[in-house]
Amino acid sequence: MKPRIAVHKFSSCDGCQLAFLNAGEDLLELARQVEIVHFAEAGPMDPEAPVDIAFVEGSISTHEEALRIRRVRQASRYLVTLGACATAGGLQALRNFQADGVGGWTRAIYAQPAFIESLDTATAIARHVPVDLELWGCPVNGAQVFTAIRRLLFGALPFVDNEKVCQECKRRGVVCVLVTRGIPCLGPVTRTGCGALCPAFGRDCYGCFGPAENPNSPALARRLEGLGLVPEAVARRFHFINSQAPGFLETGLDYTGGPP
Repeated sequence: MKPRIAVHKFSSCDGCQLAFLNAGEDLLELARQVEIVHFAEAGPMDPEAPVDIAFVEGSISTHEEALRIRRVRQASRYLVTLGACATAGGLQALRNFQADGVGGWTRAIYAQPAFIESLDTATAIARHVPVDLELWGCPVNGAQVFTAIRRLLFGALPFVDNEKVCQECKRRGVVCVLVTRGIPCLGPVTRTGCGALCPAFGRDCYGCFGPAENPNSPALARRLEGLGLVPEAVARRFHFINSQAPGFLETGLDYTGGPP
């Protein structure tokens, strides 16, 4: 009997699910080795099916999602979070900084805010159920996903690369945009996984893959201030894609004395 895999979507943009679909021939090969029982974006629909590995994209942003993730956990041998939303709340977790919850912006945006069913906060999957493996990124890449599947099916947790983007820049021969051009880059505190994509094109790292191992975020915050960023701008650098991740959340709060 083939191992069974499911891919579940919660509050997200679907970008991490596309890491599966963009795999092309590798996805066809995977389909010969496992049974994909639920993956709405690819076709199969059986969200309640028991599986060996459940991949989850997205944060928990509604009461319905908070209940549904428990059912997913109960039906899964391994539960793996895909990307920034599932691991650290994602962009929608910026609502967590609102003192009045979601009421203010729903009234400002929607003609009938009473019909919007939403929690005051958007939270990572691990805040609700045990998680066996977290795959960081915005979005994740196909190599991460397929390596995780192969390792988990053999009963071993994959190696998680916690190196910093700076090390990837050195390997690729990318000139440091922070040192040479004074561009406020989060590479010194962000884990690699993107291949140093933004610095390779002369742009600063936005922290898509979350905090690296032992990030000295307060020191980088002071360096960004030295480049001319005001405290609110420094906080926004950390309170962005992975705003709720340990190391990023505290730095932004400590640096401004409270939420931005």
